Amino acid sequence: MSENNTETKKQTFFEKISELFHDRAESREELLERLQEAHGRKLLNDDAMHMIEGVLHVAELRADDIMVPRAQMIVIDIAQDPDSWVRQVINAGHSRFPVIDGDKDNIVGILHAKDLLRHLYNPDFKIQDHLREPVFVPESKPVDLLLKEFRLKRNHLALVVDEFGSVSGLITIEDVLEEIVGEIDDEFDVDVSASNIVTMSPGRWRVKASTHIDDFNHFFKTNFSNDRYESVGGLISDELEHVPSVGEIISLGGYRFKVTKAIARQVQMLMVERMETSKETPEEK
Repeated sequence: MSENNTETKKQTFFEKISELFHDRAESREELLERLQEAHGRKLLNDDAMHMIEGVLHVAELRADDIMVPRAQMIVIDIAQDPDSWVRQVINAGHSRFPVIDGDKDNIVGILHAKDLLRHLYNPDFKIQDHLREPVFVPESKPVDLLLKEFRLKRNHLALVVDEFGSVSGLITIEDVLEEIVGEIDDEFDVDVSASNIVTMSPGRWRVKASTHIDDFNHFFKTNFSNDRYESVGGLISDELEHVPSVGEIISLGGYRFKVTKAIARQVQMLMVERMETSKETPEEK
């Protein structure tokens, strides 16, 4: 009996959900086909199907696939005037902030926005007394394991570091959940389109498939036609002549497009890399 219990505990999500069918699926692709058939027979609604696909997708991601890049991290610098901290918190609208001492590689802790309220009425407020211990994870950290650690340790934010220990970005529990359930907008998300194209590193960008082809052309100085499609996802689907699946790669106009997130009906997220012959974007210049 104990051996059976041990085997059950070691089952993966793939194996557990495969047992819902009479014949266990032998591969992820086969499982997805069966789920899509169930969805087509109305046994799964659109939301349930989308979330199941999201869970399967998350199991293939690393922390650096969905992190907020270092350049876009909003931090509080204790070397600056305390009044500037309040302005940053109000403008950003986040609940947690990495606190640095002069440099983003020098993280001294995590500050909750609510703790900064003490500064408004206490002239002797010392930010160091209210910092939480920062959590660091490697770029290669599997996102599904990170989500488990977030839940078990009740953390909501982790700092992502490269192989040399330098901070390359941050990731929150909301970032992970959005990969499963889709975008989670709140009252502070006033410009969703602003994050359609996110610079991950020099020559490498994360691009939402819904990005309008004209916006893509403007950013990358390309000249893709919008006669047959309006979005980047439409461009990729048109060139491949089928709905792309995760992992597919295609090179167009001097850029390499890799599908990093997709559901049965459409591609959702792309990793775009500049090939050596392409010119720099204006942002990089």
